Parts: sequence; C-alpha cells; structure tokens
Amino acid sequence: MTKIGIVGQGYVGLPLAVAFASEGFNVTGFDIDVSRVSQLNSGISPIEDIESQDLNELIIQGNYLASSRPTDISDCNVVIIAVPTPLNRLREPDLSFVIAASEMIGEVLTQDSLIINESTSFPGTLRDVIAPTVTKKSLPGVEHTFAVSPERVDPGNLIWKISNTPRLIAGLTQDATLMTRKLYGQICENIIEVSRPEVAEAAKLFENTFRQVNIALVNEFATIMNALEIPTNEVLDAANTKPYGFMKFSPGLGVGGHCIPVDPSYLAFVASKAGVQPRFIELANEVNLHMPAAIVGIVKAENGGSLKGKSILICGVSYKPNIADTRETPARVLITELEAEGATVAWHDPVVESWNGQNSVSLDQTKYDATIITLHHGIFDYQAILNSSDYVFDCLGRIAGTHTL
Repeated sequence: MTKIGIVGQGYVGLPLAVAFASEGFNVTGFDIDVSRVSQLNSGISPIEDIESQDLNELIIQGNYLASSRPTDISDCNVVIIAVPTPLNRLREPDLSFVIAASEMIGEVLTQDSLIINESTSFPGTLRDVIAPTVTKKSLPGVEHTFAVSPERVDPGNLIWKISNTPRLIAGLTQDATLMTRKLYGQICENIIEVSRPEVAEAAKLFENTFRQVNIALVNEFATIMNALEIPTNEVLDAANTKPYGFMKFSPGLGVGGHCIPVDPSYLAFVASKAGVQPRFIELANEVNLHMPAAIVGIVKAENGGSLKGKSILICGVSYKPNIADTRETPARVLITELEAEGATVAWHDPVVESWNGQNSVSLDQTKYDATIITLHHGIFDYQAILNSSDYVFDCLGRIAGTHTL
C-alpha cells in the first residue's frame, strides 16, 4: 500500500493531504508547527478550503495523521514537499524551508521513495538543490527518484479545485515521471507531462508573473484615469466588450498572498543570474508595491490635504476576499503609510478577526474621518461601512456612492 508523507500542512499541503486521504491513501502530514499539528489531529481545519468535518472523518478512518515527528514519515513510499518559499530581506529567494525539508527527508527515509516538490521555486531547484540535498543525507543503499508538480492552489476558489485544475508534472527520470503521473492521476482529472522539471518550474513562475504584470498595468492605468477624472471601471468595462485580444484585470490596493508578490522575484533572480535584466518584472513589482502610497495620496488630497490627527477605518486586512490569509497583504503597507501621515488607524475584518496583535473593530456608532475598503468580503455589512464615515474610498470601485481610483 502506498504511504504518502506531505511536508508542510498549510494552504498547499493540507488540501493535498485531504485529497489523497479521501482516495484511501495512508497520509502523514508533517509540520514543524506543533500547535497546528495538535489542531489538525483534533479534527479542526485551520484553512477555509477544508471542512473540519471532512478532516475529522479521515482521521477516524485512519487515513490521515498530522505529526511533527520526522520519523513518522520514515516508511513512506512517496514524500511531497509543500513548504513556503518566501523572500529574504533583500527580496531574494529564500530556500531555507526547502533545504531543511530535503535534509530531513534524506535522513529519515528508510527505503527507496518518490520525492515530489510542489513548492514554488526557480528552474533548477529540483535538480540542483532538492535531489542533491536528499541524496547527500540518505542512508547507504537508499536511492530515491525525483519529480516536480508545482502547486496550483487558489484559496477560496469554489470552482477550481485540486481535482479539476490541470496539473503539470516532470521527473528527473522517465520512471519518476511515470510514477508521478500514476499517483496524481488518483486525484487529478488532467495530468500534463512536460519534457523536464525546469519547464514545469518556469511555467509556475510565469503564471504568476503574468498576473503581476497585468495587475500593475491596470493599477497604473487607474492612477492615470484618476488624474484625468475619467471613471476607470467604466473604461475597463468598455474595453472588455472586445471579444478578442483583451483580458480584463481590475485595479486595487496591490497584490498579496504567497504567490503574486513573491514568484516574479524568483524569476527575476534567475534572470539576473543568467545575465538578463528583468526590467518588466521589476517595474511591475515597483508599481504594485507603490499602490498603497498612491491611494493614501488620493485620500489625503480629497480630505483637505492632510491626514494628521484623523481617524481612518480600514475594511479588509486579508489579501483576498472571503479568506483569512494575511500573507503579504497590502493592507499592512496601507496602514503604515497612513500612520506615517499622522493618522490613527483601526481595522474591521470579520473574516480575519485577529491580526498583527490587534482585533477587528465592530461597526458600531463610531464615526471615522475616512474609511477605506481594501477588498470585498461576502459577509461585509456594506451599509454599516458606508455609515462609518462621510468619506468612503473603495479601492475596487464597486460600491455606489464611494470615492475610487
């Protein structure tokens, strides 16, 4: 019987573990976060895409176990790496989690296994980092095979799930590719084999670089329309009537989450190492990072030219509607920019509730000098938000009666 170990039980690893466990596989979900492991083994899901009831049933069936003990994956036939790949302080790739996972896997596995990387990274990570690291730490006589299948997880998406999202795969050997195809074929409807791991790794980076660049373009366009006093969303809707050669993106506060703000920097990193200046990528990143400051500038100009001493309410601090994920949220930068202008900032987000050492404020009778809507949660009480201030700025421009780009 195939036993699967999945290293990392976050937004990528946990849904993957549940998908395999639901198909009858024996799955061990490894995570260094002891409190998360305890929560999972209590049948409580920490993420929105996995129902606690479903998780609890898999635990009762014996198909899923969370663990923070490396030895609990020692007898796995397959180990999947699904750990974070963040940026360091210089905004360069940080593979410390991948390397640590690879070293652990090599040290604890007692038999030949298939090692698959789902963590997003630059081309060559599987071949030049993971495989050598695992092999160096492996027991004598143990020989693993290696493949990559970059994650395509969109938290909160009710349409595209693991089962129906096309999955890219590639192994360092043909045997590894065949084994990976057979494995993922148990949980995915459409498996796409590419010629080598570097193709799959690069494709993942380009998918999110494409989004980063187009979001930056529409954000810059929105600031131009604002200066010209032309309604941005009406222009975009008009352009979107063209049935070919156009894909609509919407402006907003910036980009957040683990993918769009991070992945393009991984591509830019390897481009620079190869002697190619990634000008487009760097400019897009610069534009999106500047959006909170640009919006603060507009709000400031429309409120007498100063925000000093004024009370500002931020509605929405997660990076995406209807999920509690605050990784790389542009709301953090927005709050920093507002406070730098001398404003007092409170935030309201019933999805997140607690963040950055503070709690979400209720929408009671408190009147603020200005309110900024950063995103649209389905459970927002928009009438209460509109009543919270005489000046409400909607970063997405969807609520009637608000100011916008």
